Amino acid sequence: MIILIAGSSHTGKTLLAQRLLEKYRWPYLSIDHLKMGLIRSGQTALTPEDDRELTVYLWPIVREMVKTAIENKQNLIVEGVYIPHNWREGLGGEYLREIRYLCLAMTRDYIEGHRGDILSHGSDIEERLEDDVNWEELIRENEENLRVCRELGERVLVIDEGYEVDFDI
Repeated sequence: MIILIAGSSHTGKTLLAQRLLEKYRWPYLSIDHLKMGLIRSGQTALTPEDDRELTVYLWPIVREMVKTAIENKQNLIVEGVYIPHNWREGLGGEYLREIRYLCLAMTRDYIEGHRGDILSHGSDIEERLEDDVNWEELIRENEENLRVCRELGERVLVIDEGYEVDFDI
């Protein structure tokens, strides 16, 4: 079984992945770690700020890692902002049956009312070296994720009043 956790920055993807690791004892892959390994090793000229280009670059690699895990009958949790909305493309039914997808999305009201909480929890699992949040961009990204996931019929966990993120497979 594969669990894909998507969503914008600061939505708690890594925290949820860690909770699922503790609950199910399944390993997880942070796509950010793969990104930084490829950037730091010189395998790409992209930078951490090149989000759209990084999605195009990283997702085919991650998708094939997911396929390999399924073929090997391994469980894996994959989390990151680099899981595109069209993640199903390139995955046949035999793979899709083994994948559970969840997008985390915060509402505008939640973001505007909980900025301090969002910042204070930014390093719950891993230390953020910088945490300069562009609040309008964060709102826009979350609204877009919510809209597209609903249009596509994808499972989305809406963070609106409180932050209680959980996921059962």
